[in-house]
Amino acid sequence: MNNKTALITGASSGIGLATAKTFAENGINLILCGRRQDRLERLKNDLKSKVFIHLLNFDVRDREAVFNAFDSLPDAFKRIDILINNAGNAHGLDSIDEGDIDDWDMMMDINVKGLLYVTKAVLPQMTKRKEGHIINIGSTAGKEVYPNGNVYCASKHAVDALNQGMRIDLNKFGIRVGAINPGMVKTEFSDVRFKGDSERADNVYRGFQPLSPNDISEIIYFVVSRPQHVNIADLVVMSTAQASSTIVNKEL
Repeated sequence: MNNKTALITGASSGIGLATAKTFAENGINLILCGRRQDRLERLKNDLKSKVFIHLLNFDVRDREAVFNAFDSLPDAFKRIDILINNAGNAHGLDSIDEGDIDDWDMMMDINVKGLLYVTKAVLPQMTKRKEGHIINIGSTAGKEVYPNGNVYCASKHAVDALNQGMRIDLNKFGIRVGAINPGMVKTEFSDVRFKGDSERADNVYRGFQPLSPNDISEIIYFVVSRPQHVNIADLVVMSTAQASSTIVNKEL
């Protein structure tokens, strides 16, 4: 994987941060994207002895900022071999009749439109070369719907559909497209969903061993390191204790 460059959105925490570390350990140069510049700087300092790193500080919801960021890439980073569409979030856990419209906008703008903006910005140089690999980070919420998950599940179902659509449309260019759909991963996800209610967030993962960001980053690396003729199109990953979004064995 030497001399490859990967762009990772949402690289300042969770799965994105873990993937950056795993890629760096395996010699993949990095374009790290996120809203929190201070965290990106710390991550760059941690990894810069291993690979070349460039930072892009923008919010995927901001279409103009996305395209401006890509236009600003120095020549050494203009070739992007791997795109990890990782940025995403959940806001609230309310029934549809009590849902907050601002929460709905946040989830659709980041999880769906942000993914589209970044992909649109990256694709021209991939289609021109007829080479590239796109990994969309989905969720088990894109495979089923659970109580009060309504709009979050809808956004991740959209990611599932886009993953399939991208794979079909980009087939003629030889671009590999696949999705990793994790179940419960212990990250800042629940802290964001419950808007800083740490007790409620901690309770989500209490009583069983959830997936870790590193579990997912190792799987992502496995996927992108397969030979060119191999495309892992769609992968669902859950901890042993989790059978579905609502069935978790907290005695394991």
